[in-house]
Amino acid sequence: VQLQASGGGLVQAGGSLRLSCEFSGRTFSTYIMGWFRQAPGEGRRFVASTNWSGNDTYYADSVKGRFTISRDDRKNTVDLQMNSLKPEDTAVYYCASKFGIRAGTLIRGRVDYWGQGTLVTVSS
Repeated sequence: VQLQASGGGLVQAGGSLRLSCEFSGRTFSTYIMGWFRQAPGEGRRFVASTNWSGNDTYYADSVKGRFTISRDDRKNTVDLQMNSLKPEDTAVYYCASKFGIRAGTLIRGRVDYWGQGTLVTVSS
């Protein structure tokens, strides 16, 4: 499996960014997809995940109501729409996937594959 993330950048607080991750190498619909982030000096933390159909999603408390995860099984992509960004959202964001059904299994970091990170910087 290969995961190719894109969409990071610099944005002012209150602004929006959309990250995208393209999946290849296996059957996309059999994989849970998600996003993690790693801020400077911190460990990698769960952000959001979705199951194959998109009807089972999980979010970290810190992003609930601001971030939305979605997937397109025709394009084999998973997106993370980030609104009302805050300086504390500054981090390297990583796409992640795990073979399985339940989106919640990604919360504890049980990831099969990682994408390369994409940097999101939110200025105050």
